[in-house]
Amino acid sequence: GPLPKWVGEIYLEYHRGTLTTQSRTKYLHRRGERALVTAEVLSSMAMMRGGFEAASMEPDWRILLRNEFHDILPGTSIRQVYEVAEVELAAVVAAGLARQGQAMDALVAGFAGDQAGMVVVNPDLSPRVVRLVSDTILPGGQAVAGGFVLAAPALIGGLSALSVKAGSLPLPSGLSVSSLRLENDLVKVRLNADGTLASLYDKRAGRECLAGRGNQIWAYVDKPRYFDAWDIEEDYEASGQELLSVGSAKVVETGPHRVAVRIERRFGSSTIVQTIRLWANSARVEIKTDLDWHDRRILLKSRTPLAVHAEHATFECACGVIRRPTHRNTPWDAAKYEVAGHRFADLSENGFGVALLNDGKYGHDVLGNVMGLSLLRSPVFPDLLADEGKQSFTYALLPHAGDWFEGGVLAEAEDLNQPLLVRVAQVAGDDSWAAARLSDRPLALSALKPAEGEGLILRVYEPSGGRSSPAVALPEGWRVAGQVNLLEEPVQGDLNFGPFQIRSLHLTRKG
Repeated sequence: GPLPKWVGEIYLEYHRGTLTTQSRTKYLHRRGERALVTAEVLSSMAMMRGGFEAASMEPDWRILLRNEFHDILPGTSIRQVYEVAEVELAAVVAAGLARQGQAMDALVAGFAGDQAGMVVVNPDLSPRVVRLVSDTILPGGQAVAGGFVLAAPALIGGLSALSVKAGSLPLPSGLSVSSLRLENDLVKVRLNADGTLASLYDKRAGRECLAGRGNQIWAYVDKPRYFDAWDIEEDYEASGQELLSVGSAKVVETGPHRVAVRIERRFGSSTIVQTIRLWANSARVEIKTDLDWHDRRILLKSRTPLAVHAEHATFECACGVIRRPTHRNTPWDAAKYEVAGHRFADLSENGFGVALLNDGKYGHDVLGNVMGLSLLRSPVFPDLLADEGKQSFTYALLPHAGDWFEGGVLAEAEDLNQPLLVRVAQVAGDDSWAAARLSDRPLALSALKPAEGEGLILRVYEPSGGRSSPAVALPEGWRVAGQVNLLEEPVQGDLNFGPFQIRSLHLTRKG
């Protein structure tokens, strides 16, 4: 007879802790992935602009992928493995950043002139609002801890480079801060004295986003019955303790490009310092988190009740999304008390929603209107000191109109993980150049990289379960030679995308 057909994910009702254990190493994997993808994109853009040969990053990809092997990535290996893995992954990140620097040099050279300014590059397919982070002085920028930031109301197209003269970007306005309030033209955030969010008000929609105190930090006793590093027990919530702030909130950034308030919490021998940040031109409320962790067998979570009613939440997965119930009607629903998500999770009702973005976390839970993110676990077996010490990461709340796709959540999540690149330089004036433009319904970038043979590969996917029939515009001297599969073998077919479809285009020089 016919084979049975299963629709949806085949959820493993087991080993839910592996989404979070050894989260410092998981964060380094995310950094490595973004660093190499971005290095390939910038190299390919520089090659299309002329005067640069993009070389393969294969040796670094091999190191990264070897470290994604069982048991390293799940966090279930012994201590010595992580000591080696963190060194290797840091080297992969460094190699990616070095290649990015070489490609940026080549892209900047294409805009060379005699006027002070900067070159901004968008390595993503989605257009981005200009929000820049740099470790060097940005003309008109704002000094912050560790560098400079700059926000401007300008938009930069996907896979584009933009040169701007110093002073030609309009200064942002409407940003203000006090110890318990951050506000711009899009949203207003109020903080409680205990460090939680009292309110997140969306000025565009004219509505409150929270249904209670937002960003509650909870510590749960985490003692799985069988496999320490692997599991989270279904009754873990019975032994939780909320961590409230110690001391008052301190303003640490005052604008005009970004404001920030710092909150400190303590638990046992550990400290949790969170910096709530708001850009002048973004509805994204960032929560930069610095942990100094010295306690064992604790699961640390952030919880936020949202003023959103939805029977399903949406989670990013590789090249798409997956919807999961927010209720526990059946034993199958109830089993999903901890689930995987990549760069975002989203809860949307008709016309409005709130997304939870992250730059290196994978364990999520959504029950009813409460959205949770697992920040850390500290099991004792097989590594007695899993995630001992310091680590930093950022997550963010993003209110938006429409569903996650209409609300531009994917571009914001990518921006949090891979900000625009910027280089201060002498430029000829205000100018822009694009490596590729795709018309029609938005698609997402998987890769723009050197081909195994001649030319480049542009790999894009349909991210939302819709359809798209794009026309591809390339710079002068380049053409689409045809489509290839993931092995880069030629395949036939038009450029119509079905739901979640991945397509790879072979780009070659003309003539």
